[in-house]
Amino acid sequence: MSAEPVRVLVTGAAGQIAYSLLFGIAKGDVFGKDQPITLILLDITPMLPVLDGVVMELQDCALPLLREVIPTDKEEVAFKDLDAAILVGSMPRREGMERKDLLKANVAIFKSQGAALEKYAKKTVKVLVVGNPANTNCLIAAKSAPSIPKGNFSCLTRLDHNRARSQVAMRCGVPATQVKNVIIWGNHSSTQYPDVHHCKVNMAGSDLACFAAVKDDDWLKGSFISTVQQRGAAVIAARKLSSAMSAAKAICDHMRDIWSGTPEGEFVSMGVYSSSNSYGVAEDLIYSFPVHIKDKQWKIVDGLAINDFSRGKMDATAAELVEERDTAVTFLSA
Repeated sequence: MSAEPVRVLVTGAAGQIAYSLLFGIAKGDVFGKDQPITLILLDITPMLPVLDGVVMELQDCALPLLREVIPTDKEEVAFKDLDAAILVGSMPRREGMERKDLLKANVAIFKSQGAALEKYAKKTVKVLVVGNPANTNCLIAAKSAPSIPKGNFSCLTRLDHNRARSQVAMRCGVPATQVKNVIIWGNHSSTQYPDVHHCKVNMAGSDLACFAAVKDDDWLKGSFISTVQQRGAAVIAARKLSSAMSAAKAICDHMRDIWSGTPEGEFVSMGVYSSSNSYGVAEDLIYSFPVHIKDKQWKIVDGLAINDFSRGKMDATAAELVEERDTAVTFLSA
């Protein structure tokens, strides 16, 4: 273990997603089993006492890879020389809050954090935005850090991807590892489109098309989609808290794939910058696409056939993102 520690920032670090996330990062599940870690934990000033407790717990884990833990409420400390930034903290929607008010509050947060990335982080930093509305928050952060490549920014739709895999796996009676190449298109919101037209399910040693494996087209085009779209709300209704454990697992999956790559012939879903009109999606959005990852660079999977059913759902979620972006940009220049 002679490697230099990677410097990893987690924002909203006193929150419940971070509480489920930090142990996985610190013990090597994300950046590698031989890669030392320096963890920087950012939260707002009133949360610093809670953050001290999180630091104590990380120390008490006695993890061999964890070289240093730095709790802070200062962006100039948090964003310095970063290799990876996981931006979990955001303004949650409160009762009576209109969507534009939520966007305005989050534009202020992610404009500031993007500017801090620009000023203090390495230009090679990989930035994952988790805090909602994740796609538009990611776009604002990227626009606020113009010297960092747009390809270094992504937002989390891996939780939706994992939910879709799991639903298909349960339906077919196989482990989720035997379901590959589901796609989440678009926004991390209830307009997202979970698409299984290119999904394969391994059953009895053979890869079957998802529709052939499930044998229920009505379910795949109906309640499967709505279940994935509404899963976060269902978890909140049951737990009275949001999806923390599964979100943390998805963050680990997403960042591990950025660091280590995706298996040959498989793709994963992540919100990335739309710059070349891929699949007819408008430019200058963070939109969830199927991607391959190699050498820490993602590439949108090209050439997948899109039927009319999929086209309509992909366009609907893109329209929501265009509206979100246009609203957010008015606050960005204010």
